[in-house]
Amino acid sequence: MKRTLILLSIMLVAIATVAQPPARIRQQAKNGDAAERTAPAVPVVKTTASAAAKKNAASSVTATSSRAALEFPTQGAMPEDVAWRRDVYKVLDLSSDRNAVLYFPEEPTGDKMNLFTYLFKLVMRKQVKAYEYTIDGNENLTAKNVMQPKEMLTRFEINYETNDEGKLRVDNSDIPSAQVKSYYIKESTYYDQNTAQFHTQVTALCPVRRGIDEFGEEEAPTPLFWLDYSEISPYLAKIVLMNSNYNNAAQISADDYFTTNQYEGKIYKTVNLQGRVLQNYCETDSALKAEQTRIEKEITTLQDHVWGKDSSKMKKDTLQAETANEEKTVTKKSSKKGKEEKVSESNSSRAQVKRERSAGSGRSSSQPKFSARRQRH
Repeated sequence: MKRTLILLSIMLVAIATVAQPPARIRQQAKNGDAAERTAPAVPVVKTTASAAAKKNAASSVTATSSRAALEFPTQGAMPEDVAWRRDVYKVLDLSSDRNAVLYFPEEPTGDKMNLFTYLFKLVMRKQVKAYEYTIDGNENLTAKNVMQPKEMLTRFEINYETNDEGKLRVDNSDIPSAQVKSYYIKESTYYDQNTAQFHTQVTALCPVRRGIDEFGEEEAPTPLFWLDYSEISPYLAKIVLMNSNYNNAAQISADDYFTTNQYEGKIYKTVNLQGRVLQNYCETDSALKAEQTRIEKEITTLQDHVWGKDSSKMKKDTLQAETANEEKTVTKKSSKKGKEEKVSESNSSRAQVKRERSAGSGRSSSQPKFSARRQRH
């Protein structure tokens, strides 16, 4: 009887277990139908072909930039919470020996091209964005300030062709790379309190064109467009530049060239409250040069102030200290040596007196000596 009751109990438990999931499924379906009846209708948005194409193009550019950044890592971005920062604008004259690496070759030869040709091709392929150079000269790296390739070609009168698919094509001979003889850069020097280090970093770059007029003379410099350095730096790591006039095998990437600050630039503007350019208040060339020197000295003086004495003065003080220590050591040794000589001289004179006394008394130094002590009676 007991066995029968146990078997019945097991069967009832099994039946309840098997029947429970279908009941739950029916309940969930019932709840789902009710939710569908009460949910508001969602409008269906039809995407046009042009909007879809723009979205795909933007996503492809973003994917390309991200992939380039992963394949060619560059220096980290400047922290937003730095304790101190000084932003200056410099002009790089490509006729200078240190900057000529960015200019040659003037026209592409094989796989070799100069910096502007490389950047121009990146802009035309929409791999990087070119930002319009505004009248105030400040970089405005926002989406509303992005220049389209066709607009850029029309504005700067660069010849181009359009194929059947609507793509733009510019021949290498029509790229004005030989006319770009200088660059504007924005340079940020900042103190990172997290690492207790000073860094100098290029944040924006602008090629400057100087065309030839109909009389064969150079025109006024024309800034073309601003480029965000953080966007172009992964691509600059790919282009290799010749870095020496004497050793043609010495090469350096464009990103390393800017990251290690191997360029030579002159300050023409600072970020200030009045938004003034140096030429606005420097009337002569000597005054301009003096102002440039003063601004550069301000930056180096702050670095020396943070670290204490500058390296040259520390080295001088160290040499003076070492010289003083050497003089003290020599003086100490000489005085010690003189003392030793005096002691040895006195010892020799005492030995000579003893020998004379021994000879006069007829005793040898080997004979035993006796001492008489007074005895108490």
